[in-house]
Amino acid sequence: MALSHAIMTALLEEDLSGYELAKRFDTSLGFFWCASHQQIYQELRKMAGKDWLSARSVEQSGKPNKVMYSLTKQGKEALDQWVLATGKVQPAKDDFLVKLHNVGHSDVAPILAELDGRQEASKARLDLYKRIRRKHYTKPKLLPDTQKGVYLTLLLGIRQEEHTQRWCDDARSLLRTVRAI
Repeated sequence: MALSHAIMTALLEEDLSGYELAKRFDTSLGFFWCASHQQIYQELRKMAGKDWLSARSVEQSGKPNKVMYSLTKQGKEALDQWVLATGKVQPAKDDFLVKLHNVGHSDVAPILAELDGRQEASKARLDLYKRIRRKHYTKPKLLPDTQKGVYLTLLLGIRQEEHTQRWCDDARSLLRTVRAI
């Protein structure tokens, strides 16, 4: 997937400014596709150059004008082609997993400390995802079709973080049996 597909997905339901898109990446889209504000603005320019987006200026009183982006017919077609194509599972890259391969060859204390930090971050994400589910998705079968995929994404996030919590507990238990070097 490219950043352009995530941006087009965000623009399916409403026109958004670059700032509003960046905020979406700081919240919902950012849970599974990370992009900096600079990357988003660069991609918006590229996409407008491909006629995937149209841009219009909106006057604001007391503020600079903002540019609102909307998905064009060509953009929707490009997004549809991507959705219909078979996706590839991306391989994971995680420094921590490489560090785990070094257990027994170096001090385990920093690994345990990093594991604790990872578990805390995972717990915070899990708590957030569960709050979102309680607030917006109490009856998933009654959701509009356009929200069912969003719910499924959230559900996967919840399950992944629950699994991460269990794995961290198992990892901590086993790492505590490693002799100090």
